[in-house]
Amino acid sequence: MKCINSMKLGLYACASIAFATLQFGITSNAMAATCPEVTVADPKGVPAGKYPQQYELAEFEKLAKCNLLFKANPEIADLNERIRGNPELPPLEERLPEEPLVVAPYESIGKYGGTFDMLSNATEAGTSDFLAVRHVNLVRYSDDLQTIVPNVAKGWEWNDDYTQLTFFLRKGHKWSDGAPFTAEDVEYWYEGLSLNPKVYEKPKNYVLVGGEPMTVDVIDPHTVRFNLPAPKPGLLVHFANSYAQGFQPKHFLGQWDPNINLDADKKAKEMGFENGYAVISAYYGNSDWTDTPTPMLCCPDKVANMPKDTMPTLESHILISESTEGRHLVANPYFHQVDTAGNQLPYVSEQDEIFVNEDEVRLLKLVNAEADFKAQSLQLSTAPLLLENQEKGNYTVHLRPEVTMATLGINMTHEDPAKREAFSDVRFRQAMSVAINRDEINETAFFGMGQGKQYTGFTDSPPFVDDKWNQYYAQYDPALANKLLDEMGMKDVDGDGFRELPNGDKLVINLQFSVQGVAAALMELVGQHWGAVGIQSTVKEVTPDEYRSAQSANKLDVTVWRNGQPLAIVLGTNQIWVPPYHDYFTQRTNMLWAEYIDTNGASGVKPPDYAMQMIDDINAFQSTPVGSAESNKLGARLVENLVENLLFIGTVQTPAPIYHRNEVQNFVEYKTHSFVYYRSYPFRPTQWWLDE
Repeated sequence: MKCINSMKLGLYACASIAFATLQFGITSNAMAATCPEVTVADPKGVPAGKYPQQYELAEFEKLAKCNLLFKANPEIADLNERIRGNPELPPLEERLPEEPLVVAPYESIGKYGGTFDMLSNATEAGTSDFLAVRHVNLVRYSDDLQTIVPNVAKGWEWNDDYTQLTFFLRKGHKWSDGAPFTAEDVEYWYEGLSLNPKVYEKPKNYVLVGGEPMTVDVIDPHTVRFNLPAPKPGLLVHFANSYAQGFQPKHFLGQWDPNINLDADKKAKEMGFENGYAVISAYYGNSDWTDTPTPMLCCPDKVANMPKDTMPTLESHILISESTEGRHLVANPYFHQVDTAGNQLPYVSEQDEIFVNEDEVRLLKLVNAEADFKAQSLQLSTAPLLLENQEKGNYTVHLRPEVTMATLGINMTHEDPAKREAFSDVRFRQAMSVAINRDEINETAFFGMGQGKQYTGFTDSPPFVDDKWNQYYAQYDPALANKLLDEMGMKDVDGDGFRELPNGDKLVINLQFSVQGVAAALMELVGQHWGAVGIQSTVKEVTPDEYRSAQSANKLDVTVWRNGQPLAIVLGTNQIWVPPYHDYFTQRTNMLWAEYIDTNGASGVKPPDYAMQMIDDINAFQSTPVGSAESNKLGARLVENLVENLLFIGTVQTPAPIYHRNEVQNFVEYKTHSFVYYRSYPFRPTQWWLDE
């Protein structure tokens, strides 16, 4: 490899002339040509590669008939010095993989520098917006939300029956501290962490296939294979859209893993921890959620004894400071992507995140252009104020379709036996559904821009979803609601205008919600609609943390959040079909059903037959070829059991705002406003830059 060291520019440039010449027989004269600065808007005659908007290095040099010279952010050495525990930087050619991912920016080759400002609600609340900006995984969805493309992995291969998935990693890829990233880091994530009961009490659903674990083989340092106990084509989808990254730094976390280091516990005690797993917990958080508190927040009295403030990353930026007020990050000096001019990405040098839990304050800060980007927690009801001020604030607001919609989950495992009995009667859920005036909600809360409908689980309505389910008990019919409640024996016994439970007990439904999950105006109207048929409720906004804690503790009468997934995502995860029907961060219900499943019937409440059927069906559905008669039969039965029993009550599907300051360049209008594709991840934030 021939390298050029340009110290005047504070840059390192490296040319893979020999490799390209040997690989493709390209002449040295052709290879000497300067590479065209290809963008999506102007490809400059360079053909598209195997995957949209990106190339592997050898592929790009062959198609562009050039040799790509690599250049680094002039500030990168200073940024690296702020990453506690990182060694002095080697030259750029020693930091990049042998074949980095070459990214074609949307509009322009960017300029280095600047700080990207973000707003989140609190630690682990409303933060996925920001996480998605720096996120990487083995693969990702392209911005068409249909095509899966390489990212950390250079490529992948399935066997014929979808029981082996092999990933090919990039030679020379390094963690943010310069240590090699290899197939062992994928194996360690799966077998050392995901299946380790000392790290996870139980494995997450996505690391299992039909409830059974996979195995992972390290073929060589750059090849890793997942062996599945049954076919699951959707496993690749998981790695394309999930926030849970399929790798962790074995070289770092393994220091405190007793299965790897016999001195792990001794080493941990010297740092003030009980044992090695306590150190792993401090760094990794015992969680697939990548925003759990680092040692800077969880263990401030011990962090000085620890080698790093946070564990190494493959993401575009790495955390260097954290408090209850916010976080600050700097560019990863070893990031594996470059643009078509050879500039190592990301362009943005620093990222800053502040926590603001009050919705009104966040909105005011956006109006005043105090953040560069925001989507999460923005409801359609905020759009008028944001749109009214966008010219003055020099920002842009796009209204994009929501993949999900707000749903209501009536708690059929309520700790109050009388409520549990009433809520478990399907007539009650039918009554609550038809009592909701979805047209009024749409007009009043969402400016007539939404669509009232029932929740069917599959938000993209694949062919096996019968049209009848989209409006099943979704009509506004207060007379029917009253009839159903009367049939149940729910009467107004004390004459206060509100119905009591069938046993005569007072009924007040507590409608707690967080604006991160649902619009306040929607909840207020639902409370009014239910009151009109004699069901008294209290509507109360709480923080996301308060909501999630109460929901997971089985303390809520009704859970409410945005819900639903398109078919492609369902193929990779069974969460919305198995009790408690989602994870901690979104909507859960019927927690005691989940306890029964988790304990094999030792505790909890046995789910009804239809819920047990759904568990069997989703596992079979994920192992059956999409579009086949058997797949369609299973999908149709999943929808029938979900909707006919009104496990969740649908409301109104709406668009939602996406905000960005106009100084953010290479920003494109998103196809959706959604978490299920992991927000910004398909739209390549690593090529954003700040024109200031």
